[in-house]
Amino acid sequence: MNLSRLWRPSLSRRLVLLAAIWSVAVLLVTGVALTALFQHEAVDRFDDGLLDTVNGLYAGSSVDPDGTIDAPPLTDARATRAYSGKYWQIAEISGGKLHALANGRSRSLWDSALSGPPEGPTALTQAAGKPVYYDTQGPVHEPLRAAALLTQLPGRAAPVIFMAAEDRTPVDVASRGFAAVTAGALVALGLGLVLAVFIQVRVGLAPLFALRREVAAVRTGKAERLAGEYPSELKPLAEELNALVEHDQEVMERQRTHVGNLAHALKTPLSVMLSEAERQPGDLAEVVTRQAEAMRDQVDHHLRRARAAARSQGVRERTPVAPVLEELAYTLERIFGDRGMEIDWRAPDDLSFQGERQDLMEIVGNVLENACKYGDDRVRVTASPSGADRLLLVVDDNGAGLPASRRQEVLKRGARLDESGPGSGLGLSIVDDLARAYGGSVSLADSSLGGLKVSVELPRSEA
Repeated sequence: MNLSRLWRPSLSRRLVLLAAIWSVAVLLVTGVALTALFQHEAVDRFDDGLLDTVNGLYAGSSVDPDGTIDAPPLTDARATRAYSGKYWQIAEISGGKLHALANGRSRSLWDSALSGPPEGPTALTQAAGKPVYYDTQGPVHEPLRAAALLTQLPGRAAPVIFMAAEDRTPVDVASRGFAAVTAGALVALGLGLVLAVFIQVRVGLAPLFALRREVAAVRTGKAERLAGEYPSELKPLAEELNALVEHDQEVMERQRTHVGNLAHALKTPLSVMLSEAERQPGDLAEVVTRQAEAMRDQVDHHLRRARAAARSQGVRERTPVAPVLEELAYTLERIFGDRGMEIDWRAPDDLSFQGERQDLMEIVGNVLENACKYGDDRVRVTASPSGADRLLLVVDDNGAGLPASRRQEVLKRGARLDESGPGSGLGLSIVDDLARAYGGSVSLADSSLGGLKVSVELPRSEA
C-alpha cells in the first residue's frame, strides 16, 4: 500500500487516520495490560489458596518417635477423589531428587507423585522457609499450578517439603474469557472513537467545505463574491479571496475597456479611408477599399478573439443554452422563410454555457446561419452535456455537404463554403476562434441528414 497516496487526497482522511492509528495503539496497549493484570491477579489468588493448603500441611504434621511423619486429616473432599485436580504431597530430598514419603500424599494422586520445580530441588533449598510457585503437569497431564515449601519439623533432622497443586484450567479459562470480553469492548470503543472523530472532523471542517462551495459558485458565475460567515481562522482567507475576485474583475474590465478603445481607434481610420476611397473612384481607390476591408476584417477577428480570451479567463458568466437556440431559430426561420427553412432544436432546460451570452450567440449564430444558407430546407440542432464540465452542440443540415478534403480549410480565416456567393468567409473561422478561446473545439463530419454536421464542444456551467 502506498501510504503517501493514502495521505494526499483528503485532509479529513488524514485527521481520521491519525486519530484511528492513535486510538488503536492506545486501546491495544490497554487491552494487553488489562488482560495481563487480570491474569496476574487471578494467579496470585490461586497461589494464596495453594499456600493455605501447604501451611495447613505444615501446621498439622507431626513426627513419630521412629521419625515417621503423620500428615493431618485435610477436609477438602477433592483431595480424596482420584485424579480430581486437587493434590498434596509431603516429600524429602534424597540423592538430589524429590521422593514422596510413605503415607505422604493425597488419595487423589493415587499411585502418582507431584513433580518439583523445573529448576530441581536446588530452587527449594535456596528458598528454604519460603514458598516456591511453579507450573507443572498432573497425573492425567492436566495443567497444574503448584506450591512447595522446604522447612524443618521438630524431631526430624532432614528437611521436609510440603507440596500442594491444583488444576489451573479454571484460571486459564477465566483469563481467556476476560481477554475476549475486553477485546470486544475495546473494539466497540475504538469504533465509537473513530466515528466520533469522523463526525468531529466533518463538523469542524464544515466551514472549509462551505468556503470551497462558495469559491466554486464564484468561479462558475453563480455568485459574485463570498458572502458566508466563517470562523475567525477562515475569515481572513475569505476576505483575501473576495479582494482577489474584485481585483480580477477590475483587471477584466480594464482589459475590455482597452480592447474597446483599441477597436475604436483602429476602426475610425479604416472607415475614413473607405469613405475617401468611395469619393474618389479609380484603381487606387479599389486597392485601398479592398485592403481596408481586409484590414477591418482582420481587426474584427483579432479583437473578437481577444475579448473572448479575456472573458474566458473570468469564467464567471453562465448562459442558458435553450433560450439562445430558441431566439436564433426563430430569427433565422424568418430570414430564410422564403425557402421554407425548418430548424428543429433541442436542449435541456438546465444546460448552461460557461461564458457570456454574446459569445454563445455569435458561435451558434454563425453555425446556424451557415447551415441555413447551404442546407435545403431542414436544420437540426442538438445541445447536450458532454462529460463533467463540457457541453456538445451539434448542427446538421440536409444540404450538399462538404468534401472531407475541405473541412479543415473552411475553418481558416477567409475560407468560404461557396466561393461564388458574397461574404468574407469568416463564419466558421469565428466559431473556431471563439471555441478555442474558451478551451473548446470545432469538428466537421457527414450529417445523417445528408449534408454537413458541425460539432462544437464548449465549457459547461454547473447547474
